[in-house]
Amino acid sequence: MTSKQSLARWVTVAALIALVSSVSYFGLAEQSQAGASPEERIISVYESAGPSVVNITSLSYVYYRFLGNVPQQGTGSGFVYDSSGHIVTNYHVIQGADQLMVTLTSGKTYAAQVVGTDPSNDLAVIHIDASGDLPMPLVLADSSRLRVGQSVIAIGTPFGLDQTLTTGVVSALGRVIESPEANQFIGEAIQTDAAINPGNSGGPLLNLDGQVIGVNSQILSTSGSSAGIGFAISSNTVTRVVPELIAHGSYPHPWLGIQTLDLDALTVALLRKAGMDLTVERGILVTGFDSGAPAQAAGLQSGNQVARLGQYLLPVGGDIVVAVNGVSVRSLGDLTVYLEEKTSVGDTVRLTIVRNGVERTVSVKLAARPASI
Repeated sequence: MTSKQSLARWVTVAALIALVSSVSYFGLAEQSQAGASPEERIISVYESAGPSVVNITSLSYVYYRFLGNVPQQGTGSGFVYDSSGHIVTNYHVIQGADQLMVTLTSGKTYAAQVVGTDPSNDLAVIHIDASGDLPMPLVLADSSRLRVGQSVIAIGTPFGLDQTLTTGVVSALGRVIESPEANQFIGEAIQTDAAINPGNSGGPLLNLDGQVIGVNSQILSTSGSSAGIGFAISSNTVTRVVPELIAHGSYPHPWLGIQTLDLDALTVALLRKAGMDLTVERGILVTGFDSGAPAQAAGLQSGNQVARLGQYLLPVGGDIVVAVNGVSVRSLGDLTVYLEEKTSVGDTVRLTIVRNGVERTVSVKLAARPASI
């Protein structure tokens, strides 16, 4: 064997050794991460994601006749969304605020400005100029891949106690919760038993990889404190809405412009008693239209009779919406959530309606919901 052949052989052997060592190293690293205890993973998430969770203090002034302007302070949470200084939080955290202050884990406090709001989805984006002090943005996960039972972590400022961590699991998926905006609903909500208390609002709900799966928003409680049922706005809703808030200051919501009454066993019985001939048991009765409603322009009809339900007089006899694009709807909540999650302004949807006992289909081009509605 020549010296050149010997050298080439040793180079090849060295390369193979390096490759094997590299594979072994990364394999051990993966095994080490996969083999970390749940406690170690929670600690790791807290240490890596915690600095990106901020405290938001809102200050508003309420005028009283004898006291003048009286300051009122509120507190909530948020998280760093990007390297430009945008912070995601709940709309209800900043609603009505005259001043907003953001405090980082470093202890530094910055004045914040509102960039955009979406009351319907209870989301808002604010901005701070923190220059080199800004923590790393958190990464959004795909919330459609969540499973019930998955471990989750909430970080926020409950009762003003900053950087508080609570843990739990995903208790349920696909919940529909009420929006801060009247007659609106939020779909895709994540239910969790991780303790969420006043002040947690706007903070992130994280998976064990430190990714944001939701924005903590509401609790279901008779006491006003955590009872083990909390709700977070899904990260996929954040992904859909927040870029629009940053770019345009608002989010365009698909709009039909119909005023409705949900049909259930009780309302159907009352309407039949009032003389209305109903051939369906569930659906959405069209009782009227908003000004400029695209559904009215497309040919939907509202009530042409008046029935007394208790102390109320209600227009009845209108179309009953029972499906949208072939998907059954039983309530206004079902319809609203479908339009929010599956459609955009400008799309055309097929509404299956029942008119005078006959089922038919009407196509409606969705408009953007006016700001006044």
